[in-house]
Amino acid sequence: MKTVSLLDCTLRDGGYINDWNYGYNCILTIFNRLNNANIDIIEIGFLDDRNIKNLNRTINPSTKIVDEQFASIKNKKSMVVAMIDYGTCSLENISEPNFIDGIRVIFKKKDIDGAIEFCKKIKEKGYKVFIQPVSITGYSDIEMLNLVEKVNKVNPYAMSIVDTYGLMHKNNMIKYFYIMDSNLNPDIKIGYHSHNNFQLAYANTIEFIEAKTSRSIIVDASLYGMGKSAGNTCIELLAMYINNEFNKDYDINEILEAIDLDIIKYKNNTTWGYSLPFYISALNQCHPNYVEFLRKKCTLSIKSINEILGKITKDKKLLFDKNYIENLYIEYQKKEIDDSNVIDQLKNQFKDKTLLLLGPGSSIVKEKNKIIEYINKNNPIIVGVNHIPSDYKIDYLFISNTKRYEKYANILINKKNNFKIIATSNISAINNEFDFVFNYGKLLNNIELIEDNSMSMFVTALIRMNIKKLSLAGFDGFKANESNYYDNFLSFSNTNQDAQLFNEAIIKQLNKLSKFINIEFITDSIYANKY
Repeated sequence: MKTVSLLDCTLRDGGYINDWNYGYNCILTIFNRLNNANIDIIEIGFLDDRNIKNLNRTINPSTKIVDEQFASIKNKKSMVVAMIDYGTCSLENISEPNFIDGIRVIFKKKDIDGAIEFCKKIKEKGYKVFIQPVSITGYSDIEMLNLVEKVNKVNPYAMSIVDTYGLMHKNNMIKYFYIMDSNLNPDIKIGYHSHNNFQLAYANTIEFIEAKTSRSIIVDASLYGMGKSAGNTCIELLAMYINNEFNKDYDINEILEAIDLDIIKYKNNTTWGYSLPFYISALNQCHPNYVEFLRKKCTLSIKSINEILGKITKDKKLLFDKNYIENLYIEYQKKEIDDSNVIDQLKNQFKDKTLLLLGPGSSIVKEKNKIIEYINKNNPIIVGVNHIPSDYKIDYLFISNTKRYEKYANILINKKNNFKIIATSNISAINNEFDFVFNYGKLLNNIELIEDNSMSMFVTALIRMNIKKLSLAGFDGFKANESNYYDNFLSFSNTNQDAQLFNEAIIKQLNKLSKFINIEFITDSIYANKY
């Protein structure tokens, strides 16, 4: 007869939010609340022997340490399980069952045979084994049938549908369920672990629960949905639903107390749950780190990010490859054009002139008097780099950043200012508003973190024009935990989190450029005396 069991994975999956550092007392409090709430199965964290013993965390190197961590628990009603990511915990660190009743083993498709053999040996030690193939949407029907055949030989306690990146809609989730239900040994339970990239975690879990079967099933959830990326199904919602539909007796008050006392504090400081980046990764059926990588570039519109993700080949989608996505980014930006005439035209316009580049740093406000004095004395050609300063009349605007272009598009289209527009070829003009266009690819440098840094690109263009001297203002450098722009409107990410790395990379590039052009800083800058 079909039974429905509720598994809480807060202490394990929720650990991606706080580096598994809940604190010893909080770990025990959460466990006791879930145990008192009559949750059927509680997952207490990862077993991972790459980590050292730490009773404040829910990722520890052996079962013996978990036994010690939970030694004070006297009234264990729930089944207790831990998780192993195959290859991260040796059998020597798995003792005979004590506090832990079962072990869930996650593994990638390439590791099936080794993981299945590992599961067999865990079962021989006396544990209930849960077989958890990650990214199940990466399996074809034939591959699933082959996997099920191997799972049947182990005859584990359960096998789960693991929607690692929240890619499933109802129909394909049900398809995988019936492939497993029709072919697994009848005593193997089927589980479902969802993520909320499409706002479907709860709805899909209800569909899973209501599937026509006589087989017992297990559904994963976490307190308040706390979990990796877009988070999980909320256990408080599932407990309510299962109580109503299956006459269970989960204590909702105990669950709510755990959320209010132990989980809300993390929600206030960290984000999980549905969000645009996780939606985009699921939309393109790819690893969310690809989205994060492209967003951190701070040069791309959402449309451009989506277009790049659409170019990822199937074999690369779910395994993040930094070099691969870097190359896709560069290739996407490289819209090759012949800009030799543009270089010649601007060379003639800049020849024998004093050039002043204005960056978006706060110094163009703080040191306005110094800049105005310089302008009055030298009468320079003034170029705004990826911004239009309100306090200065610029002669040219250089745009190399799609996001900045989108911000200023209406002004540029309507030509509301008397300056000429220089753009790079990676930007598509809405209404032919660009006066000059540089070949983006010819302006890149080979320093990964700043290969398309706007200041470096424009200075490189000047070197191509054989310009020998220029002045800079507003290129202050990055400082951690401070606003790095005179206007927050110009900031698209927490670049200052990597402030030192950005500064070091720019200094390195300035040293290269300064061999060909004399660069003078007229406002305070981290770079001024270091290249």
